[in-house]
Amino acid sequence: MTHTVTILGATGSIGRSTTDLLAQHPGRFRIGALVGGRDAAALAKLAREIGADFAALADESQGAALRDALSGTGIANGAGDSAVLEAVARDADIVVAAVSGAAGLRPTHAALRLGRTVALANKESLVCAGDAFMRDAARFKATLLPVDSEHNALAQALGDGRVSDVTKMTITASGGPFRTWTRERIAAASPTEAAAHPTWSMGMKINIDSASLMNKGLELIEAHHLFAIEAERLDVIVHPQSIVHGLITWRDGAVTAGLAMPDMRVPIAHCLGLGDRLTIERGRSLDLAAVGSLTFEAADEARFPCLRIARAALAEGGAAPTVMNAANEIAVAAFIRGEIDFYGIAELVERACEHFAPEYRSAPADVDEALAIDAHVRAWSAKALPSAA
Repeated sequence: MTHTVTILGATGSIGRSTTDLLAQHPGRFRIGALVGGRDAAALAKLAREIGADFAALADESQGAALRDALSGTGIANGAGDSAVLEAVARDADIVVAAVSGAAGLRPTHAALRLGRTVALANKESLVCAGDAFMRDAARFKATLLPVDSEHNALAQALGDGRVSDVTKMTITASGGPFRTWTRERIAAASPTEAAAHPTWSMGMKINIDSASLMNKGLELIEAHHLFAIEAERLDVIVHPQSIVHGLITWRDGAVTAGLAMPDMRVPIAHCLGLGDRLTIERGRSLDLAAVGSLTFEAADEARFPCLRIARAALAEGGAAPTVMNAANEIAVAAFIRGEIDFYGIAELVERACEHFAPEYRSAPADVDEALAIDAHVRAWSAKALPSAA
């Protein structure tokens, strides 16, 4: 049986890993649509290689460039919000939602409203509007499959078990490039140093979130919604080898873990298989004897305060995670531009959470409200930067 796949965020790291897998299984999958950000040449090349029916760019100004790049191919194309939503509306058995950041909320939610099976790699959808997303997933009978390696490992480790029998769900962190650095050395780190992830290559913003451990905070919030589990039963542990991705601790003391080599094609394949296991060519099999040892250590929230801030936002609930994510996106961009130092990220995010706590006590009722809060917090955060003073 052939499954039709749409990829949102096709030119990013998750999108490219997905298209690599699809190309390994000709005849099993058909590419309904590819959606990219602003790189017309990269999207057109990918669409030609993979044989997509439709290609869309989010950046409307690049529409002419995409049209020219696909001239004569027969691949329909467009640019701008309407084209992205057209891509989502096309028939698909699986929609891979891999647009990074809050920009992924609207197209991901559009796929969910159509009752699609959504392979979710856009964690911000659940961070910013988790209650609304999960409510609408049930309402429209959509299926959410976790692509993040940690949540995919948790889902596999959980199996047919009941969340009520789980005493703890633990996601792992590599510790990032600053795992062994002193606070003083971290404070002086450059954006290039912060983006030099020891295990994964995920794009600059996500790599910096990993360096600050904010990415783990976002993943805790995502796990809370995906598995309907309380903050008190969620934890993070640092595991530099990135072999164990998630652990389930049961009420009887047993622990079930999800292990794999650090290769995003593993969780993507699990989602695309829809219950079947796909072979991954050129994949590295896990050889524990060759790995030698697996080590674990507690996450240090003194050196990595973003994790503490994210835990507090999850515990507070309401729109606190929405506020936190918006401020973090502004802060990381400012750090990349050299306007604040590394710890300035956590400082701005914490200030935003404190400032907006009285105003946004309730969780966003829908995606529109989540995006309105996001825009409001971004505007305030941009003005709160030292460069804006």
